[in-house]
Amino acid sequence: MLSIKDIGRVSKRYRHLRRYQQIIGIILKYGFDNIIDAMNIDHYIESGLQLIPFVTVHEKVEKLSKNQRIRMTLEELGPTFIKMGQVLSSRPDLIPPDLLNEFTKLQDNVPAFDFEQVKAIIASEFGKSYDQIFDSMQKTPLASASIGQVHKATLFDNSEVAVKVQRPGIRKTIEADLEIMLHLASIMENNIEEVAFFKPVKIVEEFARTLEKELDYAIEALSMEQMAGQFEKDPAIHIPRVYRSQSSERVLTMAFIKGIKADDIAAIEKNGLDRQKLTRRGADFIMKQVFEHGFFHADPHPGNIFVLKGNIICPIDFGMTGFIDKNTRELFADLIHSIATKKFRLTARLLCELAEFEIQPDLTRLEKEISFFVSTHLSKALKDIKTARMMNRFLELCATYDLRIPPDFFLMMKAFISIEGVAKTLDPDFDMISHAVPYVTRVKYQKFKPSRVAEEFMGFARESYKLLQVLPTDLVEILRQTKSGKLHLNIKIDGLDKLMHTQDQTSNRISFSIIIAALILGSAIVINSNVPPTLFGVSVIGIAGFVAAAIMGIWLLVAIIRKGRL
Repeated sequence: MLSIKDIGRVSKRYRHLRRYQQIIGIILKYGFDNIIDAMNIDHYIESGLQLIPFVTVHEKVEKLSKNQRIRMTLEELGPTFIKMGQVLSSRPDLIPPDLLNEFTKLQDNVPAFDFEQVKAIIASEFGKSYDQIFDSMQKTPLASASIGQVHKATLFDNSEVAVKVQRPGIRKTIEADLEIMLHLASIMENNIEEVAFFKPVKIVEEFARTLEKELDYAIEALSMEQMAGQFEKDPAIHIPRVYRSQSSERVLTMAFIKGIKADDIAAIEKNGLDRQKLTRRGADFIMKQVFEHGFFHADPHPGNIFVLKGNIICPIDFGMTGFIDKNTRELFADLIHSIATKKFRLTARLLCELAEFEIQPDLTRLEKEISFFVSTHLSKALKDIKTARMMNRFLELCATYDLRIPPDFFLMMKAFISIEGVAKTLDPDFDMISHAVPYVTRVKYQKFKPSRVAEEFMGFARESYKLLQVLPTDLVEILRQTKSGKLHLNIKIDGLDKLMHTQDQTSNRISFSIIIAALILGSAIVINSNVPPTLFGVSVIGIAGFVAAAIMGIWLLVAIIRKGRL
């Protein structure tokens, strides 16, 4: 597991001070000095900013938007931060839509690592040298990214394979950066109210969980095998074979694909492939994943989709996948149907069921917004609908009502947009929405099939039977506890403790004020009566009373000021 140290243990003696200083320096470079000031770094790090060189913001940087500067900051901070931005570009529940769109532009340009390191990693994973596992391997990688790089190789049975090897030391690098991220996120959440709204600590924790999966190539291998099982009887789809004996947590070996990228129109036409057929098959590929199986390839951009002879679709790179359960698929189908039939009140309710929220939105206002959304984006010819723009507007609508779209549901939407982009490149007249109608219809009415109704009824009957079995025993126990006087009800009202604390504090202050007033009045009476002993003709007891009242008054005033309320 990725190791993120406890914040309290690293706050004063940070283990990665040089990297920490580098990160702060880059943040300053892109004009976020106000955030650094608000974070009060000196309070958390003994060395503070003393060793960070003075940084001036370049004029060109100052002219950029805040979101552009955030994206450029992540790019300069390196692989871990770039990967975080890429992961967050699929999380509208964690970041605002405008920043999400900027993060989709993040570039992952990382130089390749040396072939000697590739050999060392393979040897450490399998306990033998690479030439005992592969007959041959090309030294120059086919592709290089932040997590790993891919080499073409040949097995001893002459099978050509692609070998993905994880970057050396990447786990330790990521762990160090994650510690710093978590520390900075905690400081921001505690010191900057505007940033605290987005729960930065939760964002880092979610990112760590996502990255843990991506660092384990065994998970990607399982995803490929699961997808292959879904389409094993579909001749139009080919999933590359995983070579288990030559794969591990840090090495993934799969069949090498000799294909054409889905957006290479010239090569597709040169090889006599049918663009319209490829388009339909590509659309069917994503529709079947989402509506029939629920498990889907979440990043089907043109670079990850190859076409083979016979108009066969071949997806690669299964590092990002998503899952939509049966209930969510049916809710989505009902949502689409309610929009098509213009039942916008139902649409608003279904949207609230699909999304997460803390406060129930005003359904009447949401209904009007959805009506306007549909009239703006869906009242035109289907081929003229701009799906990407429509999704951005949809996210803005959800953000307005504090509706958080679940990550996998958003990944599904992104997958649709990606495959639609490929489809429009191959066949500009292709209508993705019309193609989806039969799938949506099947899902919508699938829950009314006799077998499905019978299955759900049997499930309900089993649960009811279990309840009836334990109910008499539980009722007898409740009656016995009541009769013996041992039955206690614990009722917890959220916020009551805070209210009681505030009330106690108020009562104490009033009591304190009454005592001060009594001291002042009593001291005045004592002085007026010249009660001995006296000093310069003034009662000492009266003077002492005034001094005590003054001290108590100042104490009360300081306590009130510290709370920020006069």
